[in-house]
Amino acid sequence: MAGDPVDWTVVVLTCQHKDSVLAFQKELEIRRDRGSLGRQPILLTVEDPKAQVGSGGATLNALLVAAEHLSARAGCTVVTSEVLQTAWILILHMGQDFLFDDCSRAFACLPLEDPTAPVEALVCNLDNLLGTSMRQVCQGSPPGVWVCSTDMFLSLPAGTEMDWQGFQGARAIAIPGSVSYARRHGVYLTDTQGVVQDILYQSPEEQIQRCLRPDGKVPLVCGLVFFSSDVAERLLALHVIPPLNACTYMGLDSGAPALQLSLFFDVLLCMAQGVGKEAFVNGQSPRVGHGEAQEVAATRRSARSVLWKALRGVPLTTVYIPGGCYDYMTASASDHIGRLVPGGGSAHGQSFCKVAHSRVAEPQLLDAGCSVTNSLLEGAVTVGPGSVIQHCSLKGPLQIRSGCLLTGLDVASSVALRSCPLQDVVVQGHAIRLKDFRCKAFTLSGRHDDWQAPAEGNGTFLNEPWAALFLRTGKRPELLVRAARHYEGAEQILIRQAVMSSCQFIRLGPAEMPPVGCWVKVECPARIDLSGGWSDTPPITYEHGGAVVDLAVLVDGRRPIGAQARRIAEPELRLVSASGGLEGEVVVELVCQELEDLADSCQPHAPGALLKAAFICTQIVDLASQKTLQEQLKERFGGGFELHTWSHLPHGSGLGTSSILAGAVMAALYGASGRSASVESLIHAVLHLEQVLTTGGGWQDQVGGLVPGLKIGRSDARLPLKVDVEPIAVPEGFVQTLNQHLLLLYTGKTRLARNLLQDVLRNWYARLPAVVQNASALVGNAEACAQALREGDLALLGSCLNRYWLQKKKMAPGCEPLAVRHVMEVLKPYVYGQSLAGAGGGGFLCLLTKAPGKQDDLRRILAEAEGLENLSIHTIEVDTAGFQMQLVGEDSPQEGPAGAWPSVPSTALNQREDPHPGGLR
Repeated sequence: MAGDPVDWTVVVLTCQHKDSVLAFQKELEIRRDRGSLGRQPILLTVEDPKAQVGSGGATLNALLVAAEHLSARAGCTVVTSEVLQTAWILILHMGQDFLFDDCSRAFACLPLEDPTAPVEALVCNLDNLLGTSMRQVCQGSPPGVWVCSTDMFLSLPAGTEMDWQGFQGARAIAIPGSVSYARRHGVYLTDTQGVVQDILYQSPEEQIQRCLRPDGKVPLVCGLVFFSSDVAERLLALHVIPPLNACTYMGLDSGAPALQLSLFFDVLLCMAQGVGKEAFVNGQSPRVGHGEAQEVAATRRSARSVLWKALRGVPLTTVYIPGGCYDYMTASASDHIGRLVPGGGSAHGQSFCKVAHSRVAEPQLLDAGCSVTNSLLEGAVTVGPGSVIQHCSLKGPLQIRSGCLLTGLDVASSVALRSCPLQDVVVQGHAIRLKDFRCKAFTLSGRHDDWQAPAEGNGTFLNEPWAALFLRTGKRPELLVRAARHYEGAEQILIRQAVMSSCQFIRLGPAEMPPVGCWVKVECPARIDLSGGWSDTPPITYEHGGAVVDLAVLVDGRRPIGAQARRIAEPELRLVSASGGLEGEVVVELVCQELEDLADSCQPHAPGALLKAAFICTQIVDLASQKTLQEQLKERFGGGFELHTWSHLPHGSGLGTSSILAGAVMAALYGASGRSASVESLIHAVLHLEQVLTTGGGWQDQVGGLVPGLKIGRSDARLPLKVDVEPIAVPEGFVQTLNQHLLLLYTGKTRLARNLLQDVLRNWYARLPAVVQNASALVGNAEACAQALREGDLALLGSCLNRYWLQKKKMAPGCEPLAVRHVMEVLKPYVYGQSLAGAGGGGFLCLLTKAPGKQDDLRRILAEAEGLENLSIHTIEVDTAGFQMQLVGEDSPQEGPAGAWPSVPSTALNQREDPHPGGLR
C-alpha cells in the first residue's frame, strides 16, 4: 500500500545546453525551498555529456553523477555503488528544445492557480509532474531510481496507489491510450500479470492490436520508470564498460566516441521476456536512420550485448493506471493550444482555468474557451475561443480571434498588432541578451503549420501553402535558403578569431638586414599527405583535434615552389607572381604605391592578394596607420620591396602549393626586413595569413612543405590553436625505397577546393554523425600510417593510403571525378595504395606501387586504356633537407644559386630566436 510522500535523497535534472545549467539549478532550489522536493535533497543539474546521447545515455550519466555525490557525502574517495541501497533518486530529463516555450517543455506555464501551494507562484509542467510523482506514483516505493521525462503532460486520478510489497526489478508506468494515438508513440506488450513481453514504437496497427486490454485501450509508454536499488547498481556498473562508458562524461573525457542510447528501446527492451538475444543485439533502435555507418552499427551491437549480459533476467513489469491521461508535447501548435484552454487539461486534480495570475480590465471580453496566464490586459482586449495568452502586457483596443497563441508580447507589440487579423496564428516575443546588448525578437507562424513538411509538398506558412507567400512577396525558395549565408558569415568570423589565437606561437628574432638590392631567396618542396587530412582544418582541428602524416617531396627532381624578396630604393611594393607549369605559366606584375592598393588583400581571387596579405602579416605595412605607404616604407626601411614568387605546379594540384608558397613568402620577407623566424613560427604565421586572406584552410600544407622529410603534425582539441610536429624515424634505406615506389600522376582535372571546404564545414557544424565519426577515424588512421612508416611496411602503408582515400570521400562526397575513378580502377592491380592529393576533386594522384621504378610500365598501361593516354606521370623524392633559404646577388634569376652568400638550411632559422612574440596582431 502507499506510504508517505517520497523524501528524495538526490534530484538530478539533465539538460542539453551548458548555458542553461545555472538557471535550471536555481529553479530546482526554489522548488526545494517551497517543500516540493522533500527536506534537504542533493540538487544536481547535469549537462548531457554530448549532444543526442539519448534518454538511456543521459540516465546513465546522471546516475553516475548522483552516485559520485552520495559517495563523497558518505566519505568515500571513489564511487561506491552501495550508497544506492538507501537512496531515493529522481532523474528528470529535460529533452529537446520546445518551439512554444523558450524555457523548454518542463517549464511550460500552465493556466492554473494552486490554492494548496505554500506560496503563490506560477505553475509549470515540472510542478505538475513533481506533484504527480510525489503525491501519487512514487509514494511508498522502496529505495531506488525514478526516471521521469518532462516532455509530457501527465495527470492521474485521485487515489492512485501502488502495491510495493515484495517488489524487485524495474517497473514502468503505463497510461491508457487509443490504438490510433499509439501509432505515433510507444506501447508495452504485457502478459496478464503485467510482465513486459515487448516494447513497440510507431508500429503498424495490427501489431498494436496485440496490446489491447479489456477496456479497449493499449498501455502507452509514458516516460516514467522505476529501478530498484539492486538494478540501479547494475546500471551504475556499466559506466566503466566500453562502449557504454561513452554515455558518460568520464568515458568521453577518456576519448571514447559518443554513443546514443535509448532508455526504453535499449535499456528496458533487453528486460522484455518476449525479446530474444539475437533480435535484440542485431535490432535497430527507433529514431536511428537505416543509413547508419558500419562503425556506429557495430558499436551499437556491442553496447546491446553488454546490456543483455548485465540486465537480462531483471523482471520488468508495468502498472497500468485506468483513468490516467498522457499527452506527449509535440511540435504542433494546435496540440499545444488545445492543452492550455479550459477543459484541455488538469493538474493537481484541478481543471485549467480561464484567468490565472493575471489582471484583466474587461473580463467580459474573454470567451469562456480561452485562457490568460501571467498577463496584464488593459482596455478593450477581446480574446476568442481556443486562444491562449501567456506572459503578455497588452493594451486595447485589440481583437484576438480564435485559435491563437500569444506569448512574451508587450504594450508596444500590441499596438503594432491592432491592424492585423489575429486568427489561428502563433506570435511569440523572445528576450535576447548578448552580454550588455538586449533586444527582443519576434516569431510568427500559423497554428496549422507543420515545420517538418517540405515547402514543395504540403508545407504551409501562416496556414497557407508556401506558394501563396512566394506569389505575394516575389520570394523564391532558393532566396530564402541563401539567408543561411548570414550564419555562415558569422561562423567564419568565429573561426578567424579562434585561429588568430595561434599568433602567440609566432616568435621573431633580430637578424642582419641584407643590403639594398640583395635577394633573399626561399625554395620549398611540395607536400604529399598520406593520412589525416581534413582533421587539420579549422574548426575541426581545435574542436576535435587533428593529426596528419605528410612528406616533403621534390617533383621531377626539383623544389617547385619559391619566393625571393629584396629591398629597393623606391618607396613602393613591386609584386611579380608566376604560376602554373604543366598547363602553361601565367605571370602577374603589380606595383603598389598607396595603401588603397593593398585593400583587396582579403579577397583571395584578387591579383596578388596572397603577396599583399604577406606584407600586412609581416607588419612591413600597417593598413590602419595614418601614414601613407611611402612614408611607412621610407621611415622603417629606407625604401620599398620587390617580391617575386613562382610555382611550377598546376593550379589545384593538391600538393599544398598556396600554403607552402605563403610560408616561402613570409620567410623571404622576414629575411629581407631584418628578422628571423623558426619553422614553428612560420607554420603558425601561415595560419594567420590565410585568415587575413579569408581562404581559411588548415595547417598540414605548410607542415608538409616547410618541415623536411616524413613527419606527423598534431593539434589538440583546444584553444589557443598550436601545431606540434614529430619527425618520423624510418628504417635505414626506407627513404630510398619510398623514392622508388612513390609516383605522381597528373589527372588534368582542377578541383574546386573552396566548394569542398564549405560543404565539409557545413556538415561538421551540423554535427552529422558520419562526419564526426570520420574525423575520429582520420586521426586514428594517421597514427596507424605513422607506425607503418616506422616499421618500413609498404603494404601496410598502402592500406592506410587506401583507407585515407575512402575517408576523404566520406568527408567530401563528390571529390572523386568519374575520370579519376576510372584511372584508379585501371591502376589498382599495380599499386599498394593510391589517393588524390589534398582535398581531392582533381590535381595529382599519389601512387604507392608494388614494384619499384615502374613509371614506364604504368605509362604503357595508361596509354593502352581508352581515354587515359594523355595522362602524365612524375617522379618524386622525399626531401630530407627541407626548404632552403639563401642570399643571392642583385640580378640573380629566380632559379639556381648565385652570389657569394651561402645557402641557409631551414634548421638554421631557429638561431637567435626571440623568446617573446614578434608583435603580430
